Amino acid sequence: MRAYTDLDVWKKARVLASSVYRLSRSFPKEELFGLTLQIRRAAVSIVSNIAEGCGRQTTKDAVNFFYFSRGSLFEVETQLYVAFDENYISEEQLKVALEEVMNCKKLLHGFINYYRGLPPKSQQAE
Repeated sequence: MRAYTDLDVWKKARVLASSVYRLSRSFPKEELFGLTLQIRRAAVSIVSNIAEGCGRQTTKDAVNFFYFSRGSLFEVETQLYVAFDENYISEEQLKVALEEVMNCKKLLHGFINYYRGLPPKSQQAE
């Protein structure tokens, strides 16, 4: 059985979280408790919910956490657009970040489909 830290989806989500932290360092100070905090929490939530799902007892519980992760991924995507709209990040920074988001979406979609196909009480990807 593999550890969640070996999963490509977890690794890519971790990279995305780091990218979000780097990008948000340049946000205005007045956004510290606004967009900066919100986008960082959502980015950390993506990777955290993947890990938490892998630690769950049942496949159904695990998949629920993977869906929470997916929701946070869409939240980060939207917040990146807001950061761009407010001129906190450049078009190039947005493009690079959205590529990371898209890669995470693809991996997470595949991971959810894989997990949904497992027997109800199995967790083979731990």
